[in-house]
Amino acid sequence: MTQKKRKLTDYISIISMILLSLAAASGVLNVIFVFNPGFADWFNQNISSHVRNALAVATGWIPFSLAEFFVLGSVFIAVLAVILILKLIAKRKTRFIKAVIGILSVFGLVYTVFVFSTVAGYRGTGLDSKLGLEKREVSVRELSDTASLVADELNGIYDEYGNMGFLRGVGTVRPFSHSECVEKLRSSYFSLRKQYPFISDVEAPVKILVSSELMTYTHISGVYTFLTGEANLNTNYPDFVNVFTTAHEMAHQRGIEREDEANFTAFLVCINSDDPYIRYCGYLNMFEYLGDAIYGISKAEYGKVYSKLNEGARADLMSYSKFFERYRNSKAAQVTDAVNDAYLRSQGTEGTASYGLVVDLCVAYYRQNDR
Repeated sequence: MTQKKRKLTDYISIISMILLSLAAASGVLNVIFVFNPGFADWFNQNISSHVRNALAVATGWIPFSLAEFFVLGSVFIAVLAVILILKLIAKRKTRFIKAVIGILSVFGLVYTVFVFSTVAGYRGTGLDSKLGLEKREVSVRELSDTASLVADELNGIYDEYGNMGFLRGVGTVRPFSHSECVEKLRSSYFSLRKQYPFISDVEAPVKILVSSELMTYTHISGVYTFLTGEANLNTNYPDFVNVFTTAHEMAHQRGIEREDEANFTAFLVCINSDDPYIRYCGYLNMFEYLGDAIYGISKAEYGKVYSKLNEGARADLMSYSKFFERYRNSKAAQVTDAVNDAYLRSQGTEGTASYGLVVDLCVAYYRQNDR
């Protein structure tokens, strides 16, 4: 009796072939992005924006974070996968090979979605070019002057709107709900889009993470998950941080992928809002970034700039520092920081240090406006 001749489809399914082929094509596309930022910009605005929006719409109706659900259930899913593979090994070799290739094809699908939705945002031209800003290294004097201007804006908001509902030991209290905050920020994004059309419009929620308390130990205040199109918020942080983080994750949802650029976009969106508290949050978070940069160079200079803040804003910063003390020296944060740093570097950025580079954009913005 002759042995049955094996066909390729005995080892790999048609679906797996398609998914792995798409992954290979995505790899080629990724390389093109790296060498052609102009094409990456076009792709991000005309192709990736539709992919991101489709994903956001597909998951937006779900009242919880689908990404968080999969992360929390990842151990259970992994155990099921191992059990399935072991059962296939016991039955037939070809089924086992087919299962392994099937799993690889799933990873290929994830990579394809990543390339089509997100990578072009990392590889395109810089936000400074798109905004017409002259981004260069800045001096301590420029940092201090910019921080002083930001402090003046903060003080002006306090002078006009009172103490902003400050509660000692807690921080300023957001005078509206989370969903209202998202709508206010979306309205500001839509207005900003008229001036900067490269910012795509997305009508989707920013989801609250159930594991916010635990997540704070990783020092992550929010996360955008490209696979589900969801912007997610860690609500354990003080309100003034939550508002800015919401705007930051919404920037990722709109194709602004580099961290410093997402921070600066969040700043622009906040300070151009009709709501005074959102404007306050934008200025206070930017003051923190500027202050950290100044403090790392000259503590004396930082003291001069800090003294220009009114009592309310200083109390907010002190309350935040007190809140963060219990999470500051976290082993989990060291691990997540290393992973995040490796990921960001793989996308051609300066790693986690890129978050703080927002100060270069801010100084360039105020330098341009002073001309």
